[in-house]
Amino acid sequence: MNSAADTDNVSERKSLLGLAWKIFLPVAIGLGVVAWLFHREFDSAVWDAVRFTPAAIGGIFLACVFMLGRDFGLSWRFRVLTDRDLSWLKAIKISYLCEFTSCVTPSAVGGSALSMVYMHREGIGLGRATTITMSTLFLDELFFVVFLPVMMLIVPYSQLFGFDRSSFTLGLRAVFWIIYIGLTLWTLLLYLGIFVKPHAIRRGLNRLFRMRWLRRWSAVVEELGMNMEMTGRDLRHRSLAWWLQAFAATSFSWMSRFLVVCALFIGFAPGADQMMVLARQFVVWVILIVSPTPGGAGVSEWLFTTYYGDLISGEGMALVLALFWRIISYYSYLIVGACILPAWIRQGFRNRRNKKI
Repeated sequence: MNSAADTDNVSERKSLLGLAWKIFLPVAIGLGVVAWLFHREFDSAVWDAVRFTPAAIGGIFLACVFMLGRDFGLSWRFRVLTDRDLSWLKAIKISYLCEFTSCVTPSAVGGSALSMVYMHREGIGLGRATTITMSTLFLDELFFVVFLPVMMLIVPYSQLFGFDRSSFTLGLRAVFWIIYIGLTLWTLLLYLGIFVKPHAIRRGLNRLFRMRWLRRWSAVVEELGMNMEMTGRDLRHRSLAWWLQAFAATSFSWMSRFLVVCALFIGFAPGADQMMVLARQFVVWVILIVSPTPGGAGVSEWLFTTYYGDLISGEGMALVLALFWRIISYYSYLIVGACILPAWIRQGFRNRRNKKI
């Protein structure tokens, strides 16, 4: 008994040390890039121009309110997708854990990958949690596929990627369209695999990934196909009202996240075109889908500073806004997750010991 308890204690300590490292790495990357950008762009005139006026403080406060709106939207979606089986408290907890996971993993992985584990711990069956996870993945991708063309109809396309034709602007546009086309095809594949021909899509993917140069991903693709079939069986009978509510929660969450930057511009650069600020957030988050760093650390700060510099007085002020943006929308979740996850890990080991007894 003592030996088993000692083993669990060692495993718990290793898990907590691993957690500390996962928190330290993205913070180090993000702050390192910020320090480099400050060194490159430092100008005392920029700092002299930064004033914490009532408008600026109001902008920061509004940005925090919008981040709470993001949390509300995700929690609302978990409630809808679980048919209210999750309480608001549990849904909020899972939302924060998912966001923390997104902060410490590459953006391509995201927080959705572990949401099924978090939901299972809160009493949702693992199979059903897998179905819900696939649903959230589909809804998130669908949001971008639907709303990006709408934003491009509202704002001038010639200004969306920047007002000049620099190598950065041309490169950003090319990368954006490559990722967006891939995102659209991926969303279409999810739709076909969940709602239309799940078995046929699964069979086709398995055949494709038996090819020699794709064989290394065959196990992952097989699991994806199984999950799509399982998801389809559960979701095809859902009503239109159910889907509309889930999509409304998804849209509310993403738009709240994007409006954080709009609020900061209202406080520090009120002369900027707010619709352009909002539209560029879509571009930023599409680009960050393929970020190789945890939570887009480093990439986010650099991209924001360079991309939004032409809407403000210069890159120096853009860097100041980038720092506020990341503190509110990124570092705050690292702190919250660091407070929640250790207790979550300890509870898991405690439950395991109780089962052994």
